[in-house]
Amino acid sequence: MTVWDDLVGQEKVSEQLDAAARDADALVTAAAANTPPPAASKMTHAWLFTGPPGAGVTQAARAFAAALQCVSPDRAHAGPGCGFCEGCHTTLVGTHADVSTVTAVGTQILAEDMRDTVRKSFTSPAGGRWQVILVEDAERLNEKSANAVLKAVEEPAPRTVWLLCAPSIEDVLPTIRSRCRHVNLRTPSVAAVADTLVRREGVDPEVAAAAAAATQGHVDRARRLATDPAARERRAAVLRLPLRLDDIGGCLKAAQELVDAAAADAKALAEETDAKETEELKAALGAAQGGRLPRGTAGVMKELEDRQKRRRTRTQRDSLDLALTDLTGFYRDVLALQLGSRVAIANADVEDALERVARAGTPESTLRRIEAIAACRDALDRNVAPLLAVEAMTMALRAG
Repeated sequence: MTVWDDLVGQEKVSEQLDAAARDADALVTAAAANTPPPAASKMTHAWLFTGPPGAGVTQAARAFAAALQCVSPDRAHAGPGCGFCEGCHTTLVGTHADVSTVTAVGTQILAEDMRDTVRKSFTSPAGGRWQVILVEDAERLNEKSANAVLKAVEEPAPRTVWLLCAPSIEDVLPTIRSRCRHVNLRTPSVAAVADTLVRREGVDPEVAAAAAAATQGHVDRARRLATDPAARERRAAVLRLPLRLDDIGGCLKAAQELVDAAAADAKALAEETDAKETEELKAALGAAQGGRLPRGTAGVMKELEDRQKRRRTRTQRDSLDLALTDLTGFYRDVLALQLGSRVAIANADVEDALERVARAGTPESTLRRIEAIAACRDALDRNVAPLLAVEAMTMALRAG
């Protein structure tokens, strides 16, 4: 088992990254031995990972980071990325001192969120083999933070590697992507995802197949759907929504419930994470017994609270977006039935509902409904109030 085993259906990407990691290991080994570096190398200082949701873009970047930090004594023969040594393990769990991860806590990655990371990128590794900067949401860099990254990528320290992740290459500034080696992941097949759930998670084959089909190759969502009953219930509630839009009152009620469910999900996730972060920061600041903080630290706590608030907003919007993705899949299946397509139905568990909606409408009305969902997602991206955006969508779904 290696770090590449978690990259479902990405054989070519695994081969590319493995080759680069081997050359990176050779570079570090040559430097330690004070010998000339290899004449040609597949390793470079900046990488851009792109791919559709669920393809494993971030997982691929983190697996590469682990391979770069691998200290297994067998790496010269088996290749770096064993998955078990201290370098691999700490990178994969997010505790390696020389691997910095930047994740958007709101709708944007602000310059202040990048300041310390950019400064660190110009330093040598403290104990690892490379200084690795992993930006999970490069598409959320705003103008100032993107410019900070650009300057760091243009003239990096000799042993610094930038790993940027984004949905597509167009989501990143041309000046940044032109300095990166592009790694493009594809959506894994439904069969590959189902096989992974059975082998790695011990999921029943029928449950795994249903989850993989329902999520259309989205690895993380398939895993959650197969292992979390609450996730299955949330999806079932979303797929019942098209049958509840008989009148205006039903539309408004369905919209409110969808937004409330997203808010509840965000709150549940935030409560655990926020409490842990707050206690850790208090301990780091030297809080006295009873939680009393030293003088001059209130600003630090306020900064954490603001960051947590932005993250809760993003989490709620992400939860809503997930529901809208499921809803889009529902109407895609309706359209397939209306057109007599041989495309496999993703939501076979609600086939009765699909057929009912298909009989009641036309392909043209179904396309308009899919467009209404896309318009809602665009509105959320523009920071339109979630309830207003979802109410407009449910009314459009009713009208067809």
